[in-house]
Amino acid sequence: MSEPDRTRRGATLRRAVVIGGGMAGMLAAAALFGHVDEITVVERDTLPAGPEPRKGLPQARHVHVLWSGGARAMEQLLPGVNDRWLAAGARRIPLPTGLVSMQSQGWFRRWPEMQSMIACSRDLLDWVVREQVTANPAVTVLENTELLSLEGDAARVTGVRVHTPQDQERTLEADLVVDASGRGSRATAWLGALGVARPRVEEVDSGLAYASRVFRAPEGAEEFPVVNVQSDAREPRPGQTTTIVPIEGRRWLVTLSGTRGGQPSGAEEEFESFARGVRHPIVGELIARAEPLTDVVVTRSTVNRRRFFEKVKGWPEGFVAVGDAVATYNPVYGHGMSVAAQGALALRGNLAVHGLRAPGLARRVQRAVARPVAVAWDLATTQDILYPGAVGKQPGLGAKLLGRYVDRLLLTATGRPLITKAFFDVVTLSAPTTALVRPAVVFAVLRGPKLPRLTAPPLTEAERKPAQRTPQG
Repeated sequence: MSEPDRTRRGATLRRAVVIGGGMAGMLAAAALFGHVDEITVVERDTLPAGPEPRKGLPQARHVHVLWSGGARAMEQLLPGVNDRWLAAGARRIPLPTGLVSMQSQGWFRRWPEMQSMIACSRDLLDWVVREQVTANPAVTVLENTELLSLEGDAARVTGVRVHTPQDQERTLEADLVVDASGRGSRATAWLGALGVARPRVEEVDSGLAYASRVFRAPEGAEEFPVVNVQSDAREPRPGQTTTIVPIEGRRWLVTLSGTRGGQPSGAEEEFESFARGVRHPIVGELIARAEPLTDVVVTRSTVNRRRFFEKVKGWPEGFVAVGDAVATYNPVYGHGMSVAAQGALALRGNLAVHGLRAPGLARRVQRAVARPVAVAWDLATTQDILYPGAVGKQPGLGAKLLGRYVDRLLLTATGRPLITKAFFDVVTLSAPTTALVRPAVVFAVLRGPKLPRLTAPPLTEAERKPAQRTPQG
């Protein structure tokens, strides 16, 4: 007998509630397709009807990177989503071919494609995913609805209590509740009210702030690469970076960042000078003749924070946390969306193997979600803790030795494609960090780069010309 037939004959409907209607929430809803009959997304804000800003995501106005590891995970959850992004104006950037990037040890060469990224605004990324998810008739979105509490007890979460726009309280029963409410998640308090132990929390705070502005891309810059100047955490100074990401509508989204003591301001007259003042002035030079389209937007809430839900003893059935509700990272590394996608994929995989109502499902999912989280956490915090004034657990001897190896690896990556590929495989969350210590990689790192370091950013003459024109062309 088919599932619809069982439902019509009175079998219990399989229900799930997803807390949060952002990227992580929509991906979690997609992961539930085919495994539940009703998916209710509880969202405290009004979701825009198009690729527009929303109140609950102020950081959307800064550069967001969707690495190939995340894009592939999203494609598995939502077949065709990559083509939909491209049709809506996004670009697929081959890496490092379409990247002009100065890392701590120098400029990467633009080798033939090894990985890729999707380049567009965060608003466009979210909208395309939201449109595809909400088209599924199993999905209901409750907008302007506040989650008040979890229902159930320390052994099992059975649903949620919400406050609706009509000033009413109601209970939504669920076989599974997925918290995708982001960095402001109150999961620890919600679970604590049911008697669940608090998770261990770690934080690394480099004092990072970032500022962004959108510019009109010059005529002829339609295929412009991503341009990025990273800081060197080994230098005894604040870490400052600059990035240009081409986005839809022939625009450049430019983001500056700085750690404690070197943060960018919101002053428009200081934006270009900050971009010129980092380790190389290329971004400042490129935007000097570009037409600004927006004011400068500054964000300072960028602490790396990880909740170790997977370590909690007696984790309740029926509750899972994903995305920023589990961990948030320095946005400079661009891992948030990709980790959320891989976490949602882990949820789907466990549902397929074990089933919605299998004992221990929630703990299995939470442990699986922790794997991509751990990779992104290590990549972000091992660098951020090195900056002056950073607050958090200081690296031990083993971490310091590993840091020296990574420095040597990055140096080798500037002139040896095998190591460049290993680096991008890990950074794009397409391979585990153990890929950096494979015998062939270690041997190549010990040998060092085959080619000398580049002395200037590897822009072509054709790429330099558009930026040398006036805004009128």
